[in-house]
Amino acid sequence: MPTVIDLDDITVPDAKLLQAGLTHFGFYSGTMFGRPGPKTKDAYARYTSASGPRGGEPPTPGALLTYPATVMRELDFPGNIGQGATGHKARRVQEWLTIHGQRTAIDEDFGPATARAVNAFQSAHGLTRTTGGEVDKPTWDELVSPMIRAFGKISPASSYDVTVRAIAEQHLREHPIELGGANCGPWVRAYMDGNQGRAWPWCAGFVTFVLKQAAQIQGGSPPIKGSFSCDVLQRQAEQNGRFAEGRSIADLSTGGLGDCCVFLVRRTSSDWTHTGFAMDMDRSTFATIEGNTNDDGVREGYEVCKRVRGGSKIDFIKIA
Repeated sequence: MPTVIDLDDITVPDAKLLQAGLTHFGFYSGTMFGRPGPKTKDAYARYTSASGPRGGEPPTPGALLTYPATVMRELDFPGNIGQGATGHKARRVQEWLTIHGQRTAIDEDFGPATARAVNAFQSAHGLTRTTGGEVDKPTWDELVSPMIRAFGKISPASSYDVTVRAIAEQHLREHPIELGGANCGPWVRAYMDGNQGRAWPWCAGFVTFVLKQAAQIQGGSPPIKGSFSCDVLQRQAEQNGRFAEGRSIADLSTGGLGDCCVFLVRRTSSDWTHTGFAMDMDRSTFATIEGNTNDDGVREGYEVCKRVRGGSKIDFIKIA
């Protein structure tokens, strides 16, 4: 659980940052003047509640499930990496440094600037500074630790949809992002079976990954096979009797969608363009956790984030 902040004893600058963060994660839509009122306090209470583990104890780093080789390539230590390294090994180091805030060029060339960023990262994380900024195993393990935590095992919940929600929240806490180009970076490659680049939008890959991760934890198979295509997800759901047209549900909170389900943004009657997880439904709106989006909710964004959605052009896949 996060450290709880006393909102009655917080500075204006810190309160502004808090309000901006709550807005980013979809809990708050008010002003950001740095004066926490009832709306800010309610949003913060919902955030701290959502940030706690729902499906059981939080994952222990290293307690990984069974993943394809394309995922393990992002996590497994490739051996010491230092100056003079080029190609994919150098790129992975540069990507993770950037994710951790030690920004350096992602040019697949491990030079002095990358070495300096490695030493800065080591100092910031209490690691031994290596000679020449070499990445040793302790450094590598710390670099990839966000992905280890996101992909870690938790205890199964009372039902599959609750476990799916807990896993989606687990990913959200690590803030997966793309970097080094559109639809690129270690998170995208993990979600997309090693693929990356402009031709690989990854919202459906994120949904599929989480569904499979939760199925391993809960036991059994996911309710749909999964795909990198929103249209294919819809067809699979329809074939399995799990597709629900949003316009046919008068009240989402009583529509049988469970604690969590999959939403699909409908462009036409046969084309769906974006997907993610829906939860906390009221009559006509719901909270989401979705990938390949941003705070504006566009389908070609750059991160996993939490939003609030509604509207008539939304359909659902039941997973409960």
